[in-house]
Amino acid sequence: MKVLFVCSRNRLRSPTAQQIFAGVQGWEVDSAGLSPDAEHLVSAEQIEWTDLILVMEPVHRRRLVQRYGPLTKGKRVAVLSIRDEYKFMQPELIELLHSRVKRYLPT
Repeated sequence: MKVLFVCSRNRLRSPTAQQIFAGVQGWEVDSAGLSPDAEHLVSAEQIEWTDLILVMEPVHRRRLVQRYGPLTKGKRVAVLSIRDEYKFMQPELIELLHSRVKRYLPT
């Protein structure tokens, strides 16, 4: 399963998610952002590559579909509902990511 984590600027939430879920057996993970100043801006290639897109907020899903509409067809896009109030690798963010992502983990 190829999983793409998406937030705004790809500096805090999605890179944290990428790092903590990189070791999940059966998962290939990547991360990107949707803002023009993102560290790694979401690309069409990433959308084509992924099986599952996990976005941090509802606005990210809307922007993703607006920008890459046809490429998102048939892709599972889920909102984790994690607000932009955490630092990179902050323990509370890690705990929240684990609780919100566990339903998507391979069994």
